[in-house]
Amino acid sequence: MSQQVWDDPEPLTVESAPVPEYGTGSLADLLPTLAAGMDVPDMTASLGELSPADRNCVFLIDGLGWEQLKAHPDEAPFMSSLLGSSRGGTGRPITAGYPATTATSLASVGTGLPPGAHGLPGYTVRNPETGELMNQLRWIPWTKPGKWQPYPTVFQLADAAGVHTAQVSAPHFQNTPLTKIALSGGTFHGRLTGEDRMDMAAEQLAAGDRSLVYTYYAEVDGKGHRFGIDSDAWRGQLMYVDRLVQRLAEQLPPRAALYVTADHGMIDVPFDEQHRIDFDEDWELRAGVALLGGEGRARHVYAVPGAESDVLTCWREVLGEQFWVASRDEAIAAGWFGPHVDERVYARIGDVVAAARDDVLITASEREPKESLMVGNHGSMTPAEQHIPLLEVRS
Repeated sequence: MSQQVWDDPEPLTVESAPVPEYGTGSLADLLPTLAAGMDVPDMTASLGELSPADRNCVFLIDGLGWEQLKAHPDEAPFMSSLLGSSRGGTGRPITAGYPATTATSLASVGTGLPPGAHGLPGYTVRNPETGELMNQLRWIPWTKPGKWQPYPTVFQLADAAGVHTAQVSAPHFQNTPLTKIALSGGTFHGRLTGEDRMDMAAEQLAAGDRSLVYTYYAEVDGKGHRFGIDSDAWRGQLMYVDRLVQRLAEQLPPRAALYVTADHGMIDVPFDEQHRIDFDEDWELRAGVALLGGEGRARHVYAVPGAESDVLTCWREVLGEQFWVASRDEAIAAGWFGPHVDERVYARIGDVVAAARDDVLITASEREPKESLMVGNHGSMTPAEQHIPLLEVRS
């Protein structure tokens, strides 16, 4: 069903895009705020409303947006109770960062940096050294992780400052390049079940006088992509993860705070030509394009040299009432990727950047057959994708 309703039929401007709240209310601000409260050097408490705690745990639920959580109080009674103060917790939305996608957001949460600095500005982006598209979630084709993202993680800095630091996740994530450049520092504890992860996270919290623990659950996102957020399968996962949050909250050791958040929200996109524009079948959008990166709702478009201006003009004419379409320099100047873009990151961003406002996708049925079949999608700057929960429980 259609979920994005807008009244303005005029072409969208770059300036009208709702830029993430970098530096004041974004996912990248969470860990530096917690670390600053534990006296880790060079950390800034940008989320000043969070009171310091000696032991902090971040539970990131992949794909659980603020709007989806608010819309399902019956499936998530415990987390819904944290939207107020009835259990001593508070809840509000923060912004994921652009694009609202897993690889970008995990790098933002782990490094405490916006995408323009950490350098993972999309699902797939061009590697300027090779000219190939790189999938930053799967790290294909392989490139040296420390060169691609050279900054230390907040976990590494906290560990060096004497904070007991740990990550608790599925075992197969332990040695992935994304984990190494975004979430490493301290010790990694692989656990298969959600219940075991919650128990281990609580154990690791209690293991230090000062502790910083991260744990993760993926299947809310997985069911959303496959079946949509209007499905029983997705609701079942929400019910399950709500019980996991409660399980962890009830095991918090003294002087601890639990923060529940996400990497992005999601919307369902109907399967018809009006809502799914197939790049591989559209000669206008293909004209002058050398590579199509990003994902359906957050595209990086790399033009044939010399065709950049023509591609920008065409994409604006074809999509300008449904997408915010910007040149690379316009998107950077507008702050889409943060207040600053590192030189090494500049050419990873598309010559043209297109972010969906309506419930539409630019699919690529031949290039991206699996992604083109997903029901639930994300990536852009709409509230349904960009707003994520920040729920707090304190012991």
